[in-house]
Amino acid sequence: MRISYCFGGQFGVFERVAESITIGRCPPGATGGPDLDLNPDLTVSRSHARLWREGGQYFIEDTSSTHGTQINGEEIRGAGPYEVFPEDHIRIGETILRIEGATPSRPVSPHSVSTRANSLRSAQIFPSAEMEGEVASEMPVTSDLLSSAPSDTIRRFGFLFDLILQCGTATHLDELLQQMIEQLLEMIPGAERGALLLNGRDNAGKAGALLLKAFSSGQGPVVSETLARRAMQKGSGFIWTRRDESGQSGASIARFQIEAALYAPLMWQGEALGVLCVDNPGEAIFNSDDLRLLMTAAHFLALALANQNLQEELRRESAIKANLLRQFPPQMAEQLLAHGKPQLSGERSEVTILSCDIRGFTQLTQHMQPIDVMEMLNDYFSRLTPIIFAHNGMVDKYIGDAILAVFGIPQKDPMQHLNALRAAFAMQEEMVKSNRARASKGRAICQIGVGVHSGEVLHGIIGPAEQIQTTVIGDTVNRATRYGDAAKPGEILLSPQVYQWVWKEVEVEATTIDTKHEGVLPGFKLQRLKDAA
Repeated sequence: MRISYCFGGQFGVFERVAESITIGRCPPGATGGPDLDLNPDLTVSRSHARLWREGGQYFIEDTSSTHGTQINGEEIRGAGPYEVFPEDHIRIGETILRIEGATPSRPVSPHSVSTRANSLRSAQIFPSAEMEGEVASEMPVTSDLLSSAPSDTIRRFGFLFDLILQCGTATHLDELLQQMIEQLLEMIPGAERGALLLNGRDNAGKAGALLLKAFSSGQGPVVSETLARRAMQKGSGFIWTRRDESGQSGASIARFQIEAALYAPLMWQGEALGVLCVDNPGEAIFNSDDLRLLMTAAHFLALALANQNLQEELRRESAIKANLLRQFPPQMAEQLLAHGKPQLSGERSEVTILSCDIRGFTQLTQHMQPIDVMEMLNDYFSRLTPIIFAHNGMVDKYIGDAILAVFGIPQKDPMQHLNALRAAFAMQEEMVKSNRARASKGRAICQIGVGVHSGEVLHGIIGPAEQIQTTVIGDTVNRATRYGDAAKPGEILLSPQVYQWVWKEVEVEATTIDTKHEGVLPGFKLQRLKDAA
């Protein structure tokens, strides 16, 4: 027997010469598992179901699984043996299966429809089609794909099954949309032209623009925008014919000579993502089965589009989180994200800024190989950044060999001045350890100078979603870099604006620094932190 199955967008085929098989899940490292192992679907029980062939027919029985087994949406757990056919939609856990082979299709008879509780409808594979006024009669309650010839039924189920698999695995959705349009024209008798449009925004950013994503026609895209918007507004598909429109045809209908058409919206959580349509310029008549097929295809395409939109949103959020993690300690980044996506903003706050860079970097690296320079910088940043995070600081930016860190935002920190000095002290200690380790391995070593200053800045979130970051602006930033540039190797300089807050906690030596634009500035060399071990 041959069984195709799909879980999480991954497709597989099980093939074995056997009259009976067991279906379930074998945990990693376990032995004696089922014949068909559906791991890693964790909703599948270890012993979930048994499938066997008897007299040319296939039967399946749920073996008291936890999550049950469904045939076309009908739960069969506890119902005993259940006859299955090639067109049946079998769900075990979250895995979809289909039996392949020469087994006859499900017989078409009032008995089979009633006793099986109209399984195709219960499976909700075919959404109900709400017919509009232009259709002469309502869809019969018992109408479904079983009214087609068995071969057509199998072809359509095969098309839908392949569509499900492709929607779960497609990496280039545009190619799938175009392929699906062409296949629909083969599946629906009389359909000669088809198109798919998505609901988007125009160049001015206004919602409601219909964007053409795929079409198949010998004369370019053929779409009635009036009918397309009607389907999207109503949220339901319909069959349209010119003779039933009573002279209310739009210009595009007349221009393209549309005589009969099917329109189905791509609905997702009550929102129309787009519309799928096929039409005929002749006298072809579409029926309710054709509409069901189109609506089913539209349903699965809506799922695929929604999944793609979700993946793009997750990628954007991941990029935002990655940028925040690059600037903030993990716990602080998580708190920022807990309130939703950070929005562009700006405000003024009193902060403490730490500026440090490598002393003599240009002379140090001019004879080094580029790869050795990058290795040294990566080692330098990877050692110092966690220290900043550990003292409730954020990294505003990396500039060449320099780090600009900010304390006191985005959350207020009454200890920001002392935390900045503790971070600076720990950074210098780490550089001593790093240089000792690097020297023992014959690698280049470097020393840093650190300056700390505090004052008011304008800070906020800037940049597109994928590159979002927090930045600080103002004279306080420039003044902090002056102290950082003036610090000698292994030295920490703090401004009077910082010293006034921490004078009880530190021992310092008064000094001055020369600057190009601000002249001579007073400062203090940090000698010792009184609470340091």
